[in-house]
Amino acid sequence: MTAAVMSSRIAYFQNSMLETQHTSLISVIMIFLNAEKYIQEAIESVLSQTYPHWELIFVDDGSTDASTEIARQYVQTYPRMMRYVEHEGHQNRGMSASRNLGIRQSRGDYIAFLDADDVYLPHKLERQVALLAAQPTATMVYGTTQYWYSWTGEADDQSRDTMRTLGVRADAIYQPPTLVRGFLRNTARTPATCSVLIRRKAIEAIGGFEESFSGMFEDQVFFYKLCLHETVYVESGCSSRYRQHPESWCHVSLQAGEWKPGHSLSPARAAFLGWIERYVTEEHVMDPQIWHTLRKELWSYRHPKLHFLLATISRLKGILWVRVRRLL
Repeated sequence: MTAAVMSSRIAYFQNSMLETQHTSLISVIMIFLNAEKYIQEAIESVLSQTYPHWELIFVDDGSTDASTEIARQYVQTYPRMMRYVEHEGHQNRGMSASRNLGIRQSRGDYIAFLDADDVYLPHKLERQVALLAAQPTATMVYGTTQYWYSWTGEADDQSRDTMRTLGVRADAIYQPPTLVRGFLRNTARTPATCSVLIRRKAIEAIGGFEESFSGMFEDQVFFYKLCLHETVYVESGCSSRYRQHPESWCHVSLQAGEWKPGHSLSPARAAFLGWIERYVTEEHVMDPQIWHTLRKELWSYRHPKLHFLLATISRLKGILWVRVRRLL
């Protein structure tokens, strides 16, 4: 980036912030850990937003590569719009603790999240702040996001990009705990963190991210908490790209056997369901549909041998039925 372009960009944002001083501030929380390959592209996607009234909070979760220096250089260039924070002693505290630190350090009325390997589309903040303004009872808005393979530039990846399914009717408002019922039944998908915009007061009301729960499903724990208590608007638009690469947390956990997509038994999902059971008990959630689905899901984990036997019988029945139909 040339000095002239940088100077012009800084002047634009400073003027925009003055012109929109009565407009709600959005705090974008970007946690990162050794993200030198991708973080600059993520930052530039925030700088490219059509909505100018934002601040970007970098939360360094103990990086040992060049991503720390990259973030610090951007803060030096844009000191009024960006800030860098880290855990005491440059510790690695994990995703939930890092997001909570970013939230505590932020000043915005709205909170958005962007992991350092993902990107926003230019209209992301402008579109979603307008949607929340039009839906005063909703405390969060989210839409779909793009599973982004084509970032590699490889010919084989150009046709692999797909949209993450929502599993619910879009452009609609949902009262609690409707979405949680769908999440538990696997008929609805929890949001990608890069696809949401949330009113700060809602995050504070539920106590932020759950630092006692680590590993896979950390984001889902947060969204279950919020959707159990808050009204949510689901939009039809796509405003972010979720980068697919072998160094991502999900991919590493999948390769390590900590979880499997779908209904397959996994240690990570067992821990997650156990957390949900404790949480809905503590919160005195009495919704019969939630409890019915939760107990059904937990049964498979608490009786794995019987679950495997019944699943095998069901699979054999299916094979037998196909063969009988062919004979007939």
